[in-house]
Amino acid sequence: MTDSALAGQLRKDIQRSGYYPDLVADALETALADEPLVSYVVHHEAMFDRDELRRHVTVLALTPTRLIVEHTDEHPADESHPVASATASTEAVRIERVDSVVVSRVVTDPERHRPGGSAAEVVLTIGWGAVSRIDLEPAACGDPQCDADHGYTGTASNDDLSVRVSEAADGADVVSQVLAFAAALSQSTAARTR
Repeated sequence: MTDSALAGQLRKDIQRSGYYPDLVADALETALADEPLVSYVVHHEAMFDRDELRRHVTVLALTPTRLIVEHTDEHPADESHPVASATASTEAVRIERVDSVVVSRVVTDPERHRPGGSAAEVVLTIGWGAVSRIDLEPAACGDPQCDADHGYTGTASNDDLSVRVSEAADGADVVSQVLAFAAALSQSTAARTR
């Protein structure tokens, strides 16, 4: 697919999400800065916050040199803000900064799964070092009678962004789109190490 055809399809998918499409497209266009589009994902998520429905959209766009992450959130009117508002934020990450692309797939009836087959759910986690999480717990030895201080043990993980999609909630097309995006991003990050 040509860059202009891919950009046109991206715009259609943003429109189809129905979530402030002009705002989402405007923010993304600024971040893309006329760079050609390689791959993308549009993920619309609805969630309940107490008794309110809140919406959120994430657009991931891959160019030859950057990963663009765009989030748009809505904010309902309240006592301090009499009019509803929305925030569209973009982050542009140089491809050489992406150091982790994790794809977790859930497949039903795994005995029948064939290469290239569908997945019921996909979680794409991308890390580039902006957010790190450290989980610590007290270290212990094997002696149940020991009361010495053994310090701490733990794990550090780099998970700046996670996107979860499922066939049931988002449709098979979106699941396939996330897998294709993950493959394109992995290919881009692998190309820089060759």
